Amino acid sequence: MNKGFETNVVRIRRKVFVEIARVAYESKNLVSDIEAIPYKITPSEIPRYRESVYRERAIASERVRLALGMSLNPQDRPSHITNGLESSNISDKYYEPPLMQVIPSACAKCEENMYAVTDMCRACVARYCINVCPKDAVTVGKDGRAEIIQDKCIKCGKCKASCPYEAIIHKIRPCAEACGVRAIRNDSLGRAEINTDICVACGQCMISCPFGAIADKSQIYQLIQAIKKGDEVVAEVAPAIIGQFGPNVSLWKINAALKELGFKEVFEVAQGADVGAATEAHHYATEVATGELPFLLTSCCPSWSMLAKTQFPETIDKISNALTPMVATARSIKQKMPNARVVFIGPCAAKKLEAMRRTVRSDVDFVITFEELAAIFEARGIDLSKFDKEEPIHDASGAGRGYGVAGGVASAIEGCIREYYPDVEVKIEHAEGLADCKKVLLLAKAGKKNGCLIEGMACPGGCVAGAGVNIPVEKGASEVKKFVNDSTKKLPEKDLYEIKLP
Repeated sequence: MNKGFETNVVRIRRKVFVEIARVAYESKNLVSDIEAIPYKITPSEIPRYRESVYRERAIASERVRLALGMSLNPQDRPSHITNGLESSNISDKYYEPPLMQVIPSACAKCEENMYAVTDMCRACVARYCINVCPKDAVTVGKDGRAEIIQDKCIKCGKCKASCPYEAIIHKIRPCAEACGVRAIRNDSLGRAEINTDICVACGQCMISCPFGAIADKSQIYQLIQAIKKGDEVVAEVAPAIIGQFGPNVSLWKINAALKELGFKEVFEVAQGADVGAATEAHHYATEVATGELPFLLTSCCPSWSMLAKTQFPETIDKISNALTPMVATARSIKQKMPNARVVFIGPCAAKKLEAMRRTVRSDVDFVITFEELAAIFEARGIDLSKFDKEEPIHDASGAGRGYGVAGGVASAIEGCIREYYPDVEVKIEHAEGLADCKKVLLLAKAGKKNGCLIEGMACPGGCVAGAGVNIPVEKGASEVKKFVNDSTKKLPEKDLYEIKLP
């Protein structure tokens, strides 16, 4: 899993992004430079991770296409990396679905879901596994060890739970296990495939695949083209950015480094979170506390909102109509700077999906992750651990900055309610991880969460656990909490909910 740890999968992803960024900045022969990238990813004729160097380069080629914002080449019609490049070689290209894609040549065809007996089996006398099986699917093999008849097995797991030697294992696809909405299925050849009808683009499958077989599209190339062209490119940075580029890299230093890259201005997305916290506090006090609404769902996590809308349509009118922090901040930027091209920089793959929506396209022009931004810094030779410039930025309160961790959204809204509506009793629920989000939505649907403000986060740990982070979740959470505690302003103003953004 990525989760901020430096694995070979992460290194390969980073290398692809760095090479794409270099091409975007420096290329004088675009097609040949792009076609050469797989050879830079795998320079040796001796394969490192696969059975052949040709397979490694074929996989790298597909990664390059996704990093350019294109879809994979059809498997039955393999072609050059740059096939169709003209449609992506523009600075105003939006993301196009599907966002998350399985690279077929990289998929290891992991077992979808099965129990198996390992060599740890001691052929014991008790035969617990045989006794507990409700379908007589466990039998004694020729060597006296247990065997599981797969055609009879119903995957209940009782045999595994009963074995005193832990000799029975549950084989399951890592990507499928990580998917809280069960969007991973088999294709006709037994490889993983994403059901795009129910996928909410959280990216947990991508960072859980140990083979690097799942990747998302990027706008890194198009963003750099816009900067080079001289567009008025403005960054809005998510609260989870604190700590993502090193323990001593402050927001002020990141601000200065982004200006060095060519961004005209930099704003905190936490200012949009402040508007959201004040707005949702007002909604809770005037609608939920009065009984007009049974409960209120937060709106800031796009995967959570999509889960609620698609699988629990009866909750649609209970989802807060407050703009997400990304959109609220972008609209405020475009009010001040009408010609700005806004870039959301965050930890989240699902924000790419949110930016594809027709109602958001005019607000947010690009979405890149911290991982992708790190590659741009590397391509430009900017080492933030040695970068000595700083530029102050004070856009938000501690409450808005706390949106980056699980529970932070609910905490910010609760703080606003207690401060500005002291007579209102508030009940808070929060769920993290899509499986738990589904459970709390089921309870809300059944009337078990009436009177509650419910925060949902698709990623376990919150935004600091998103698919595009650079550091481990625990470290990211610690850095954000410290940033919140050090904020001079603790809460947004009450009247922020009255701000009307077009």
